[in-house]
Amino acid sequence: MAQIIVYGHRESIERRRASLSDAIHAAIMSALDYPPEKRFQRFIALDREDFVHPEDRGPDYTIIEISMFEGRSEAAKRSLIDELFTRLEQEAGTPPHSVEVTITETPRVNWGIRGRNAADLALDYRVDV
Repeated sequence: MAQIIVYGHRESIERRRASLSDAIHAAIMSALDYPPEKRFQRFIALDREDFVHPEDRGPDYTIIEISMFEGRSEAAKRSLIDELFTRLEQEAGTPPHSVEVTITETPRVNWGIRGRNAADLALDYRVDV
């Protein structure tokens, strides 16, 4: 399971939402061997006064927070970050300098999904990539 929150300037998010979504999901599928139908994303479009950051990050500055089950290898997480930088630049026009990514991992037992504890669910994808 991976839940994604994307923060950006309102006008930037509104203009690029579809390309950001596709680039992020493609990176997750590639790096984590994730199923295409498992797209969980939320976009938080912020007004200028609510999104304070250094000016050199530019108007398309984007923060991506990924919350996922623990178990992925360091190599998989490095690959995910690299894929995000590459795909966001190629598909959404966002230079790597304007993107920040954080990954937070938690045990499956800390998640509730479809009325059950995630530790009790049979997944149709691998976490140990």
